[in-house]
Amino acid sequence: MNLTDPMNSMNSTNPTNSTNPANSIDEHYMRLALQLAHKGEGWTNPNPIVGAVVVKDEKIVGQGYHHKFGGPHAEVFALEKAGEQARGGTVYVTLEPCSHYGKTPPCADLIIRAGITRAVVACRDPNPLVNGHGIEKMRDAGIKVTEGVLEDEAQRENEIFFKYIETGLPFVQLKLAQSLDGKIATRSGDSKWISGEESRIEVHRLRRKFAAILAGANTVINDDPLLTVRHVEGPNPVRIVLDGRGRVPLDAQMFAAPGRTIVATASMPEETEAKLRARGVEVWRLPSDNNRVDLRALLERIGKENLDSLLIEGGGETAATFLEEGLVDKVAFFIAPLIIGGRDAVPAVGGVGVAQVADALRLCDVDITRLGEDFLLTGYQAVS
Repeated sequence: MNLTDPMNSMNSTNPTNSTNPANSIDEHYMRLALQLAHKGEGWTNPNPIVGAVVVKDEKIVGQGYHHKFGGPHAEVFALEKAGEQARGGTVYVTLEPCSHYGKTPPCADLIIRAGITRAVVACRDPNPLVNGHGIEKMRDAGIKVTEGVLEDEAQRENEIFFKYIETGLPFVQLKLAQSLDGKIATRSGDSKWISGEESRIEVHRLRRKFAAILAGANTVINDDPLLTVRHVEGPNPVRIVLDGRGRVPLDAQMFAAPGRTIVATASMPEETEAKLRARGVEVWRLPSDNNRVDLRALLERIGKENLDSLLIEGGGETAATFLEEGLVDKVAFFIAPLIIGGRDAVPAVGGVGVAQVADALRLCDVDITRLGEDFLLTGYQAVS
């Protein structure tokens, strides 16, 4: 989880001990560009995170990353740093340079004017306004373009952007902190703290990555969470409470926290809605699905609000409803070496569950990381 700071590698030379030096060199600098891209995580939504490195005569002469939504792109910072040294050099970019005028001028044009002779691009931009056009524009100008260097890693780093730009729906990740025997609270409802300090800090790193964060009404009633980013630097996500009938208390502390808070409901009393709005809370009235908020309608509304990603931090029932409807793209389970026991303890995932093991939701691309005494297991919902 800890990334090497590429600033410490600015005078790095090319690796020469590979059987394929050309590939090794390109991957070396592209990894630095990917590390740079991470610095913009959480600040650029709904734009992608992008890093760029300019190399001339086997030396890094410029580097940059996309800092925030609406601001200059990574290539701008890298080329400004390189100055005249960029002429005749190579630029490494984690995502295809843009070719159209948006909030900023086209980066492909900037690369051409800078005199770059070779561009190495990790992956194409799926945005129809860009897809292939930036690469074509550079090639037409005589720049040699190499595509696909660390393509899988680059696409994974921008999985939020790719899902949102291709579907208009937010990338959905489920986060749970559970005991070794799959409990998120004891029979009395106590849940503080199942996970250790390192895990709790990692949760805040995760929160800053997402445009929105969601909890169910039961979680707000029982735990009264803030759902803000603390312990690390980063923007607060938009807070969303899933509350079909308007049960959340008006004095919930998240309603007084800085930032935007939304209550998504299907049948909230108008009086409750008026009181929430008086507190500055937005209320979304959405279609009902068996007396619950229609989750697909919720995700469509989130996407239309220009929110590209959703982190679910609800309880077992909220987790179950999203999982049962196949709406979770990725899971992050923080597993502590605790055994809570008890059939009345709260399970990590509630709901009815499957009748046959063969029907269980299976994960793929699973990764396990040690966080103090805990383990963080991440994975993606396998496509059957």
